[in-house]
Amino acid sequence: MDRTEIPLYFQFFNEIGIIGQLSRAMLEAQLPKGLLAPHFAILNHLIRVRDGQTPLTLAKAFQVPKTTMTHSLGILEKHGLVALKPHPKDGRSKQVWITEAGRTLRENTIEATGPAFAAFAEKFDPRTVGEIVPKLAEMRAFLDAARDAD
Repeated sequence: MDRTEIPLYFQFFNEIGIIGQLSRAMLEAQLPKGLLAPHFAILNHLIRVRDGQTPLTLAKAFQVPKTTMTHSLGILEKHGLVALKPHPKDGRSKQVWITEAGRTLRENTIEATGPAFAAFAEKFDPRTVGEIVPKLAEMRAFLDAARDAD
């Protein structure tokens, strides 16, 4: 890579970061009091990837300390959105299972973001977004694999 391209890549990731902050605020406006975007992200991960994972596996996936994940899971459990059950093969750990209330909250939150998405769709049509999403997914997969290689 040419050193003159570094600002371009910095700007690219900076824009993604700002989009992340703005979309997080949009999402959190739809969540019940006491829940934040990271809590929603855990629910989304459990549905998108799979539930039944251990807190340590989730902490690694989210790149946070296990204590942070344990705290977040405690909040989700308090709200009845996940259930922590003993791991059948390892008595020292637990598995995290999303509850029906957690699935419903995720779906309702996604649905509630509809008006904000509608305003976005007025400016950026589905074809344009549909062209960008696969490239972003490819970039995410690359970064994820590079992280796991460390």
